[in-house]
Amino acid sequence: MSETSATSLPVTEPLPAPAPAKLVDVASLSLEALSRFVTEELGERAFRAPQLYRWLHQRGATSFDEMTDLSKVLREKLKARSEIIPLVKDCELRSIDGTIKYRWKTRDGRFIESVYMPTEDRRTLCVSTQVGCAMACGFCMTGTMGLKRNLTPSEIVAQVHAVNREVRKNEGHETLRPLSNLVFMGMGEPLHNFENLKTALSILQSEDGPNFSHRHITVSTVGLVPMIERFGKETDVKLAISLNASTDEQRSKTMPVNRKWNIAALLDACRKFPLRQGRRITFEYVLIKGFNDADEDAHRLIELLKGIPVKVNLIPYNENPGLGFHTTGEERAEEFRAILADGHVAAYIRRNRGRDIAGACGQLANRGETQAGADSTT
Repeated sequence: MSETSATSLPVTEPLPAPAPAKLVDVASLSLEALSRFVTEELGERAFRAPQLYRWLHQRGATSFDEMTDLSKVLREKLKARSEIIPLVKDCELRSIDGTIKYRWKTRDGRFIESVYMPTEDRRTLCVSTQVGCAMACGFCMTGTMGLKRNLTPSEIVAQVHAVNREVRKNEGHETLRPLSNLVFMGMGEPLHNFENLKTALSILQSEDGPNFSHRHITVSTVGLVPMIERFGKETDVKLAISLNASTDEQRSKTMPVNRKWNIAALLDACRKFPLRQGRRITFEYVLIKGFNDADEDAHRLIELLKGIPVKVNLIPYNENPGLGFHTTGEERAEEFRAILADGHVAAYIRRNRGRDIAGACGQLANRGETQAGADSTT
């Protein structure tokens, strides 16, 4: 071979190794989607899907090895093709009123919160749907974080499973699901993450899952008007509206969403909302001293809500350091409630929970994000 022909041979670069196949987050799948995965991807018989689903969502299993009535061969298949992504408890704060605030760390190092609120007749969990929030409400600590990302269905549901485990351990319950009520009022705007929320709700309401009644689940929104109609058509759980003002000028100062969909547009959507027999829409009204707690506000609220089956939850503001807002006193809150009652509006003062443990939305997670950021720069 000549020197010329030898040096003209093409240089062949080694092919890159194939990227590993992405593992399926099985706890984010509806039962229907899980059935397709089990039969089409794993080549298993259809009855295996409900077995797996019950392990995930009735028992809250965090590993395939726990699933002892599945064959070892199937468990190995599951490990090779899918994964379970549990939340890691990063912090727990206990209030003198029984409230427990949990901070969870996600696999990508983000922080979210869940708040457990027991009373004599119910055990309620406040659930987060996003890391941070894009709504930027001026009185909310989560709003100062901005939106980091949406939570997956499995991350939403995992909060419920994790707190069920905590309550069983702490209070000695034998039932797999000691929680009785869920409120989606934690970090994030639920309707801004609607598809993942809808999947999570289908899991939480399923008979092969936690089997929560639609009567015991409430989803709160700041007022994403186009999504309210979809929410009413595609789910059957209860709706709560975070109103917090009696005029557009007032609401726009603290809730930027009002600049896009004002109070009139929001209430029009509520009037069109499909309500089951006997149902009402809950309006949440955070009472902020000297801002929205005057007699005039109460009278305007009565007029605004005419024609809508409602109840109003008056919530004395849980103060966030540095945001410049202060809570309304008990006497003023009762006077405000009495005006609404005289105007034939059902109104209740909600006891503020967890004041002594950074109970307001986003306080604890925001501390975690701030600390994580500081750690990453040291």
